Amino acid sequence: MEAIAILRNVPTSPRKMRMVVDMIRGQKVNKALGILKFEARVGADYVEKLLLSAISNWEAKNEGTKIESVELFVKTVFVGGGKALKRLRPAPQGRAHRIRKRSNHITLVVDALVSKPTIEKMVENLVTTDLNTKE
Repeated sequence: MEAIAILRNVPTSPRKMRMVVDMIRGQKVNKALGILKFEARVGADYVEKLLLSAISNWEAKNEGTKIESVELFVKTVFVGGGKALKRLRPAPQGRAHRIRKRSNHITLVVDALVSKPTIEKMVENLVTTDLNTKE
């Protein structure tokens, strides 16, 4: 079962944040946390906090399951543009240039990695239940 975490109005441009997010897409959660902890880029702190929030959301959805027994991974993560604050900067000859201070929204989805033996057990259970219902 997957869990979602959303962070809105992060005061960084979406382009810079996408560079950080691309590093963790598809990674296991432990590896992604390690990458973000030692990344020097601006948005790494925001994404690390968001990833921890997604993990706690997953724990809340799956109360009976221990997080140590399941391998979580970053299923999807994407960055969308947020509001842009518009400011004016003085320019030569009495003019003014517009400065846009961009922001972004980050959506992160965490899911449990299903191992091959687990899939085989699920298929076996489905086959046995189908055989029992047909009789």
